[in-house]
Amino acid sequence: MSQQILTFHAVTLCIGLIVAFRFVARLPMAQVPRYLLMALVLIVSVNRVFSQLLLGSMDPIELPRPLIIALSGMFASILMLAASQVVLDLVTVLRSLDARRLVRPAPWVRWTMAAAVLSMSALGVNQAVRVPSVNVIEITIDRLPGDLDGYRILQLSDLHVSNLFPARWVAEMVAVANDQDADLVAITGDLVDGTPAARQDDIAPLRLLRAPDGVYMVPGNHEYYFDYEGWMEAFATLGLRPLANSHVVLRRGSAELGLAGVTDPVAGAHGQAGPDVRRALAGIPNDASVVLLAHQPRMARRAARAGVDLQLSGHTHGGMAIGLRRLVASLNGGFVSGLYQVGDMQLHVSNGTGHTPGFAFRFGVPPQMTLIILRSA
Repeated sequence: MSQQILTFHAVTLCIGLIVAFRFVARLPMAQVPRYLLMALVLIVSVNRVFSQLLLGSMDPIELPRPLIIALSGMFASILMLAASQVVLDLVTVLRSLDARRLVRPAPWVRWTMAAAVLSMSALGVNQAVRVPSVNVIEITIDRLPGDLDGYRILQLSDLHVSNLFPARWVAEMVAVANDQDADLVAITGDLVDGTPAARQDDIAPLRLLRAPDGVYMVPGNHEYYFDYEGWMEAFATLGLRPLANSHVVLRRGSAELGLAGVTDPVAGAHGQAGPDVRRALAGIPNDASVVLLAHQPRMARRAARAGVDLQLSGHTHGGMAIGLRRLVASLNGGFVSGLYQVGDMQLHVSNGTGHTPGFAFRFGVPPQMTLIILRSA
């Protein structure tokens, strides 16, 4: 295991210890159920260790869907209970200092904390796994020709097709997507979790995606974790056209729109070509507006310098929960969700259509498909 992975496991274990010995151990309940609950907390807090040892991946992508959902909910509860317990301890210390004696929280305080956290976890997991609604935005591009005014791009991102998002979910998502009457469907990476052999039935409904100008995709980091070349072939057979440091030129009357795509920054670590914006744009007419598909938004400044008008990205999952936005943005070049102005270029970062099976939880950051309507100035 790498140092980063070991650190992650150590941190989650410490969080589990806080909940087990500072929260559960002080609940007014019989000893046997208390000890069983403490053991469950510790097991769930390090569930990714077991997943890595038994399944070969930190994300439990091959577990049954109900178990993935249950683990996500329990892990979310542990995280929130740990934070709540730290706050409770601080309040207890302050009250004790003020009273000049040890002041213990009333039993109902911990039961109330548990009820609130379990409710929030249930809502967060439900929000993460549902088929998302469509978010409609208009984006004005200064040099967009009038013939392209009103051009509709449906952006999907971070589908993470897996046991958590199986064929049934994919089919429902595709039905909603096709109802938008988009001119173009753009998928900005992380379509799958797992190998082509394991996911062949789950990804099959993607074949039904329809748009007059086609369905295009770029790889995200997760495509490289399994079988990049196998996935690129599989996507092509489904009618999803990969844009890996390449482009197409779309036309409406006399107007031209360049649609380009780049590979993911992790590509080099997996023996594949890294993202090359210049190469992706080479050959697009100088007077054409350019839309770039790039999984990770931190490439935006490079794209802006290269003359891109609009970049569509994902990867951040919108920060997953209220309160994490600033942290997630700091890890992604300052971008996390929504529309940004980057030099002369605009950047749209999707919250993601699906979610990683490793921790299926959203709170106040709903999944989305985004219907982008281009407007000319």
